[in-house]
Amino acid sequence: MITLRPAQPADAQAMCDLLNPIIREGSTTAHRSLFDSERMRSTHIDAPLLIRTTLAFDGGDLLGFQLLKWADPAYDGPEALPEGWAVIASFVRDGLQGRGLGQLVWRETLIAAKAANVQAIDASIRTDNAPGLAYYSKLGFRDYSTIKGMKLSDGTVIDKIRKRFDIA
Repeated sequence: MITLRPAQPADAQAMCDLLNPIIREGSTTAHRSLFDSERMRSTHIDAPLLIRTTLAFDGGDLLGFQLLKWADPAYDGPEALPEGWAVIASFVRDGLQGRGLGQLVWRETLIAAKAANVQAIDASIRTDNAPGLAYYSKLGFRDYSTIKGMKLSDGTVIDKIRKRFDIA
């Protein structure tokens, strides 16, 4: 039976254990640096702009998680988002994609977004991440821009499609 709950500091290592293999594989995330527990807590659990990180478990096994945080109001780069916008990121354990887990987590994320009075949610997805693009489209996100030639911390250059979900 799948259970959902907000992330807690004690979940940091399990979240690293799920996300780091995805980073190592390299094709579905823009993250290039592996996470340790301290970094996971500071960016996904105790982050100042965090709205909610929802975890999905089957018994004691972490199956996936979804982060929702406010867009950084101090960021003034070319991809800056308007006030009232949040950003989302979703991660599912390898081999579990396409089984409905993302839909379950999304329901909790959407409730949190509405409670926080989020106006719109941005999902920026690598153009070569076909499953991620399909997932967000299925949730009702729609394309609104493209980021061409984004340079990652390791020097890799990627393109991203930006999708948005407007909160009614």
